[in-house]
Amino acid sequence: MLDILVLYYSHRGSVRALAERIARGIESVPGVQARLRTVPRVSTVCEALEAGVPETGAPYVEAADLDECGGLALGSPVRFGNMAAPMKYFWDGTIAAWQNGTLVGKPACVFTSSSSQHGGNESTLLSMTLPLIHHGMLVMGLPFTESDISHTRHGGTPYGASHVAGADGNPLLAESESRLAFAQGRRLANIALKLSRP
Repeated sequence: MLDILVLYYSHRGSVRALAERIARGIESVPGVQARLRTVPRVSTVCEALEAGVPETGAPYVEAADLDECGGLALGSPVRFGNMAAPMKYFWDGTIAAWQNGTLVGKPACVFTSSSSQHGGNESTLLSMTLPLIHHGMLVMGLPFTESDISHTRHGGTPYGASHVAGADGNPLLAESESRLAFAQGRRLANIALKLSRP
């Protein structure tokens, strides 16, 4: 069974909802399973520590998750057109994986959520691709053959699945957002499966 790592940080639940939908898309492909993981918050107090296990949601990511994955879906909320600090902090600490080539040649995709339609979704998706490219991953988007990209009034971009949560932070995905997240997961799983064959 090929594992695909779905690594996300979610503050109010929207990115987690996308991650879970992407995981369903991944698991719709026979022979592939999703491994949901998250990253801890970053504290402004240097001495503060997060609990070793999150109170809710997915477990925290470990180096073994990167080693063992056959592909990666990476998600973060929008923070001024960039990935959130906890996700950036995690990637800043992956020097050993970069030196060892742990992720080289593995397929990857990105996903995000913002509070407004023009809140920086696409630039955030692009910001998350930068460490993946440096790690030698094969970054993929969503093709326009997914008709929801051309017709959505909600989230969804060719750079990756997205959600527009609104000012109230509503994590409920629109139908088009849900379909695109599922399609992105399925596409990642199919590509990872093809790449894993000798």
